[in-house]
Amino acid sequence: MNPIGLILIAATVLVPAYQLFSLPGITDQAALFSQYLGLAALILMAWSQMLSTRLPGIEHLFGGLDRVYILHKWTGIVAMGAVLMHDTIGAEMRGLGRETALNDFAESLGEISLYGLLLLVLISVATFIPYHLWKWSHKAMGALFAVGALHFFLITKPFAMTDPAGLYTGSFCVAGIVAYLWMLLPHRLRPSYRYKIAKLETTGGALAITLAPKGKGIRPLPGQFGVLRFTGAGINEPHPFSFSKIDYDGTVCVTVKALGDFTSTLDKVLRIGQRVRVAGPFGKFRYAGKGPEVWIAGGIGITPFLVWAENLKAESEPVDLFYCIKSRTVAPHLSEIEKLAACRPNLTLHIVASGEGQRISAEMISNAVGPGLSRAKVSFCGPRSLQEALKKGLKHYGVENRQFQNEEFEFRSGIGIKRLIKWLGGRYLRFRNRNRRARPSPSPENMT
Repeated sequence: MNPIGLILIAATVLVPAYQLFSLPGITDQAALFSQYLGLAALILMAWSQMLSTRLPGIEHLFGGLDRVYILHKWTGIVAMGAVLMHDTIGAEMRGLGRETALNDFAESLGEISLYGLLLLVLISVATFIPYHLWKWSHKAMGALFAVGALHFFLITKPFAMTDPAGLYTGSFCVAGIVAYLWMLLPHRLRPSYRYKIAKLETTGGALAITLAPKGKGIRPLPGQFGVLRFTGAGINEPHPFSFSKIDYDGTVCVTVKALGDFTSTLDKVLRIGQRVRVAGPFGKFRYAGKGPEVWIAGGIGITPFLVWAENLKAESEPVDLFYCIKSRTVAPHLSEIEKLAACRPNLTLHIVASGEGQRISAEMISNAVGPGLSRAKVSFCGPRSLQEALKKGLKHYGVENRQFQNEEFEFRSGIGIKRLIKWLGGRYLRFRNRNRRARPSPSPENMT
């Protein structure tokens, strides 16, 4: 992930702190801090909406789209934590004026936004929910963000909307709402390339889909992926797929393994000539070509390495490709990668078949590569559990984190979000219960 993007988001969130705490005559510092948390949450939610647009420049600023999606989730999660603390601490300040119907309405909007977002964030990490249902609940987050923004515009505050704090946060709210409306546009109105299915063939238990352009074709770099939307047969949901073949005329191929509800149906419903919309290209998973390389593919993770191998130059440094499979009969593109290795002296292929009792490990890689491993760049595409084990193990052989690159495929899960949600929920309930116990009972004179 590009640290420049992280610094940018952090800086934009800190600006309201200076704006608020420089206001004169504020004595209720706890309420002022709660006000800041509310502004920070709105800015983070606006960033979350903007990151989801996939607009040009987003990847350049924040990293590959796989990293952008993780950052999109984390900004939403951190924003949710800020909203919970904002509600728990309480942002009401003495001396801001009497209560009005408009202020009461704004408070109601805030409650709707809070509890609605909390529910949808919990749903968003429930990976057992089917994608088409999850997608609609995820889209509703933008609507609840807009409700929260309206709460901000209407609620009584220690500053005016024309003051720097109001203009600054208000601008982010508007930008986030515009990004949300952009994502609601029909996909045909957003940038994409028109393709048709030219060939369908089975390779090692996976489906290779060759796409021919209808007009101008996409121009991806080796290792990049596209977001595909098939038309017809009720399968128009967009999904990301790495390109397993890239031709000069714009023809591309993606290889799909039946790993979920959507991918399990493709071999039954796709037809030659069927139309496909391709958005992209996306991704920063690139072959560096500087120094020795180690490529590690887990199952269908061979797809980006297949294109890398096709584009490997004779003068390139040596490459060791470890292809981890269950068996040779269910290994996608095995014959193709073997042919490429046979005609490229600088590409050494290592087949690691678990069905034959083989298990890849850092020790195996070290024994195969030799003393040059500590200088090599390691590229990984495959299951997260294997990635984490190898990344940790290779450190013992001199491979630092900066030498290890990987591509994230589980866009819905993020990293540690379930644990964080559980922790935030527990903290929030404890804060609420503690505050309720600490509040004094209303005196008789205040009840009249």
